[in-house]
Amino acid sequence: MKQLTTKAIILSRTDYGEADRIVTLLTPEAGKLRLIARGVRKSKSKLAGGIELFSVSDITYMHGKGDLGTLISARLDKHYGKIIQDITRVQLGYDLIKLLNKITEDNPDSEYFHLLDQSFSALNDAALPVDLVRLWFEAQLIKFGGHEPDLFSDTTGQKLEQGKIYTFSFEDMAFAVHPTGSFGADQIKFLRLVFQGHQPNALMQVQGAAEFAGQVKPLLESLRRIQLQH
Repeated sequence: MKQLTTKAIILSRTDYGEADRIVTLLTPEAGKLRLIARGVRKSKSKLAGGIELFSVSDITYMHGKGDLGTLISARLDKHYGKIIQDITRVQLGYDLIKLLNKITEDNPDSEYFHLLDQSFSALNDAALPVDLVRLWFEAQLIKFGGHEPDLFSDTTGQKLEQGKIYTFSFEDMAFAVHPTGSFGADQIKFLRLVFQGHQPNALMQVQGAAEFAGQVKPLLESLRRIQLQH
């Protein structure tokens, strides 16, 4: 069979037999792959160092007769090693991997691979708050799924205004004027930047970014649960 090469991110690893491991990987070209890494749990295995979590690897593999292929070789391209120095970042890293693994089909678009890579890069930066990274990640998942809220017009179709206070209508996926609402112009402007795909390090340059992130966090979490059902 033909050997294929691609970049890949490990989504899960399951021990199999005495020395093998089945790995699920996310790739930019081939979507998700399930491959068996033979002998990887042996002390002298050349594959082990190339399938680390929180990494991007260059792999060579072959398709199998069913849905399980074979991993031929693996070499680390990028390893975000600073993540594992902070238990909070490790836990968020695991959460992001599990969430993305659940919501993606067998052949997800390449944007999901790049999203996870960029998220690891952000988590690797100790200066970036983990809540900001999570917020940004969830916003991109919502956007990729086609569920981006209306951040420019209210539920009546009127343009959002500077001096008004809003609540969010999940039914309309838009803001509605409300005297005791939680969202003003600053929070909505911040959400626009988040959904426009600005990287977490760029979002941190916004004055009050950490505070705004905390204020819109419940909204993003609710949108993710409702729209993505995860």
